[in-house]
Amino acid sequence: MSSARLSQQTIVFGIFIVLFLVFSLLLPGFFSASNIVALLQNVAILGILGLGMAIVVIGRGIDISMIAALAVPPGLVLQMVNDGYPVSVSVAAALALVIVFGLVNGWLIAYAEVPSLFTTLASGLFLAGLGQVAFFKLDLVPWPPQLDAIAGFGRGSIVGIPMPVVMFGLTILVCAFLLRYTRFGTYLYATGDNPLGARTIGIPTRPLILRQYVFAALIAAFAGMVMAASIGTMQTRIYNSTMIYDVILVVVLGGIGLSGGRGGVLNAVTGTLLIGTLLNGMTILDMSYSAQNLIKGVILLIAILIDSVLNPRNEETAQQGDI
Repeated sequence: MSSARLSQQTIVFGIFIVLFLVFSLLLPGFFSASNIVALLQNVAILGILGLGMAIVVIGRGIDISMIAALAVPPGLVLQMVNDGYPVSVSVAAALALVIVFGLVNGWLIAYAEVPSLFTTLASGLFLAGLGQVAFFKLDLVPWPPQLDAIAGFGRGSIVGIPMPVVMFGLTILVCAFLLRYTRFGTYLYATGDNPLGARTIGIPTRPLILRQYVFAALIAAFAGMVMAASIGTMQTRIYNSTMIYDVILVVVLGGIGLSGGRGGVLNAVTGTLLIGTLLNGMTILDMSYSAQNLIKGVILLIAILIDSVLNPRNEETAQQGDI
């Protein structure tokens, strides 16, 4: 199994290299400095979200609500500051919203035992609707000048590297440390691999599920702040886009098994590189939105089939906690 997963990750990385070279040779403007910068910035946001999704999937769940968490809390910060609230109050309100949102997701999944797919689908719809009804006056919330002190999250560069990419790198380091060197990471892999077995040996699986969904919500909101700072606005209706499928593609293609307990940060990074390059190439080819969705849907189906072969479920592991 280990060699199979390694092979999948290696193959995906090889496909990325080939795809990048082909696009560079055949697509006018693909290898231009401006397009590479745009590609890196887009990949950064997608990659940060992919890392948050990876934590949940390793723990044997899925979080369809991440795009709502990306849009609504950062949008709330921008809206409150535009309305005259202090920056500290606005950030605190958004942070409280994110934590409560993650806790509600985790509680419904861990204690009410509602499947994560249905829980996060419903909670994402609720949060997006709450934002439109109660928080936002316009679909596009502009970045207020009062937040320029923290705009460095998404603007400018360090030694030529765009700040969103730097933030992606920092998120990689944090997630890698969390998964590899903390008790939370050890317990997460054990619970994802066999929830019943983990509970039997004394791992607090229910509190662990709470924490993984809080982490996912926080990472998504962080990605939203980086994106808002980068483009100078927050598109609050981004929840209606197909971005969540891109995030799932990143995780599954990278080799993080949907059956839980498999994969890591490097898998998410590999999937991010491939999907980001593919999306950029299709945009340059001026492919219609529908055609792009068709291609992504086919790739996702193939990736899920491959995952079902490489990471099969069985009677011992197909227990409570499944997606």
